[in-house]
Amino acid sequence: MRLIQAASSLALFVGGALACGDCSAPQNEVIQTRLVRRMQPDAQNATSGPKAPLEWGQVNFLQTTDTHGWLEGHIKEKNYGADWGDFVSFTSHMKQKAKSLGVDLLLIDTGDLHDGAGISDATSPNGLVSNPIFENIDYDLLTIGNHELYITDIAYETFGQFAKVYGDRYVTSNVKILNRDTGKFEYVGVPYRYFTTPQGLRVMAFGVLFNFAGNSNVSQVTTAATMVTQQWFLDAVNYTKPIDMFIVAGHNPIRTNVSTSTFGTIYKAIRNIKPATPIQFFGGHTHIRDFFVYDNISTGLESGRYCESLGWLSINGISGPNYPSEIEGVPTATRNAVVVATGSSAANLSLSTSTQKLTYSRRYLDWNRRTFAYHANGSQDHTFDIQQGKAATAQISAQRQQLNLSTLYGCAPRTYCQFCKPFGDPGNIFSLLPLALSATVINQTRRETPRLIIGNTGGVRFDLVQGPFTHDDSFIVVPITNTFQFLPDVDYKIASQVIGFINAGSFIKKRDVDLSVRDFSFNPMLTVGQETCLDPPITHRHLNRRSYASGKLVRRQHVVTPGYVTTDDFGTDGDDTLHSEIPDFSQPNVFQANASFPADGSTPATVDLVFYDFIQPNVLKALKSAGASFVSSQVQAYMPKSFTTNSVLPAYAKLAWQANVPSCPVGDGVGS
Repeated sequence: MRLIQAASSLALFVGGALACGDCSAPQNEVIQTRLVRRMQPDAQNATSGPKAPLEWGQVNFLQTTDTHGWLEGHIKEKNYGADWGDFVSFTSHMKQKAKSLGVDLLLIDTGDLHDGAGISDATSPNGLVSNPIFENIDYDLLTIGNHELYITDIAYETFGQFAKVYGDRYVTSNVKILNRDTGKFEYVGVPYRYFTTPQGLRVMAFGVLFNFAGNSNVSQVTTAATMVTQQWFLDAVNYTKPIDMFIVAGHNPIRTNVSTSTFGTIYKAIRNIKPATPIQFFGGHTHIRDFFVYDNISTGLESGRYCESLGWLSINGISGPNYPSEIEGVPTATRNAVVVATGSSAANLSLSTSTQKLTYSRRYLDWNRRTFAYHANGSQDHTFDIQQGKAATAQISAQRQQLNLSTLYGCAPRTYCQFCKPFGDPGNIFSLLPLALSATVINQTRRETPRLIIGNTGGVRFDLVQGPFTHDDSFIVVPITNTFQFLPDVDYKIASQVIGFINAGSFIKKRDVDLSVRDFSFNPMLTVGQETCLDPPITHRHLNRRSYASGKLVRRQHVVTPGYVTTDDFGTDGDDTLHSEIPDFSQPNVFQANASFPADGSTPATVDLVFYDFIQPNVLKALKSAGASFVSSQVQAYMPKSFTTNSVLPAYAKLAWQANVPSCPVGDGVGS
């Protein structure tokens, strides 16, 4: 029902937008299509697959986190080409497999559902059509992310619609919202959930957001330290019915030495009361693959980001429920949980007094049909797709079309990445952006005046992959809508020093969080002055958490593509598909373009100093350090407010990337 309602609402929304001639919803453009089986019509399937079947346990988990609206999958990246409909089919097969084995399979999500791709972000509020598609998955436990709380309208949509779909499975132990009907703060979901699995496992579950302070004023986030002292929490831990396992799902880093993580506080609070009951944590927010051991019967799993990763965890040795003594026909979990943290990182760990002999297995699956079909039924034939999955895929395609997300601006001639190439390399996106800014950021009344244009690297959210550059890509790559400001006729000797002062770091300071839509409707990127604890910067460090060492190979891998290379508390064998490591190079705070400079190569006496409005304070301070005194009242608008940083690449693609349109060749992806 939610899908039908969303489609009707979207039709009205899009119709209104087109009638107004909104430049963000392009008209009369080429629509990029490519006919392939399943997934999205323009997606690709993986060329390399899993190394071995999954190891099963008595209780098993599939976890998603930080999906950020990527329900269509990564259209131009083979490793992550599955869409949400493929995931629907996969989970259905896996649930059936668990039932046939006589074991449990629970589905977990730990928040941040939008702000990252067009299907979630091209509507107002964000998530208008993506949330109903997300709801095709019959999750057993979900919790809230910080991106559900920045903007009041999104917080209320989560409270009034999304949370109601999942009922008591949506657990928000430390997040409340102001009910406008009663005038009182109420839990967005429920504070805890006690339930029994199909095989009889008795579970007490909590859902805990990290100590987030950037929420709008209609919501409240209780700190974990306070929450664990509240009577309802103590009563839940000391529940009147038996508890075989605690599950703590949270938009929260699993490692206790990460500054924003509050899982250590929760672990200690439960262990002080229940020292012998297994606790299983599921985390998120840091956008990495990770597995962490708290004690011999307590571990944590974190499963990446952006529909690139799907986490798998299995546990054996649980006493009590109706599990078979042996699981037949599949590999099983055999590894003991041993704490590897040392020093201060190990403080308040290993508090279990249990003698249970639990064994574990964890795996990080690449988000593609080849992986899903292999683990579901060993092949990619027609039996993989169920009707609900095909319907979800069709719904995604229809909504992308209505939102004009496949509208083609041009063919990107190569991949431009944020971190896989050093700054200054032709394949670095900050080598492309100066060209695009010079060609498109032009004040017609001053077009002949030489100009320097300064932008912050944090305004880029994701890599730009070779192939069709579409309306969807404009949300994916540079979603921030900064405007262009300038100071006219600045001495070139002064203006040319600004970038150096800013990149030296003197003026990159943390500031109070601005709850504007501009800053937070798309914000896991590191913007100048942003508090990184609120939203982790986007880097390729999520692809190589620490360092790669050779792990045990189950079978020979003939094709190794660039991708995730993970090290966690169980070692280096967690990635389901083996990859080569993608390089990760640091980038400066800001970059610079110039335009209309003298043709003879000389430098002008004065320039228009153009910059993103977001970094105006940094520019003014840098000018002062360079010996010039400017104040904000002297700053003027250089471009109309309708032309923002989000407009630059579409405009440039129309100018410079028309070769091969409409049949754009697609590259091999990031790191190739």
